[in-house]
Amino acid sequence: MAPDPRMIELFSYYRDAELHGAGLLLRLTKLLGDDPDAQVKLSLHVAEETHHAWLWTKRITDLGGKPMAVGDGYQSRIGLRTVPRKLVDLLALTVVVEERSFDRYKEHAARPDVDPETKKILEEVTKDEKWHIAWIKGKLDELAAEQGMQDRADEMMEKYRQIDSEVYGELRAKEAAVFGELH
Repeated sequence: MAPDPRMIELFSYYRDAELHGAGLLLRLTKLLGDDPDAQVKLSLHVAEETHHAWLWTKRITDLGGKPMAVGDGYQSRIGLRTVPRKLVDLLALTVVVEERSFDRYKEHAARPDVDPETKKILEEVTKDEKWHIAWIKGKLDELAAEQGMQDRADEMMEKYRQIDSEVYGELRAKEAAVFGELH
């Protein structure tokens, strides 16, 4: 039986977001190069992001599909709307992106029609996303306090949450057009 092309596309979007997330974290490794604690956490975080991309890649191939190129994914759409100017900005954006992943995976896992293998992946990545949010938010708060930039950090979080809301709305509309209403 041929794989459902809609699921292959959806999982390819998840895969794309995880790969872009790893790229964002690699930028942070350079910017936080003199922070040994951040380097340890970033190394684990990058490993988990790429592992998540692998899980989605494997799920796609296990279903008999091939990963699709995604030109208009979540992080690409975010990037068209903003470019972080400061380290605090990049950390704030990372928190918002991780929060979206966490919420998105939890929402998907709660659907009644999720097959057991996909649900297992969704639960695994959700567990990791929780830690990702906590440590990045902690680093954001620490650096913002050290640099007297807490107001900027708060402003950037709000700005990025607004952008996230717009982007996620677009992607949900696209998904609804493909799958129909999902609840």
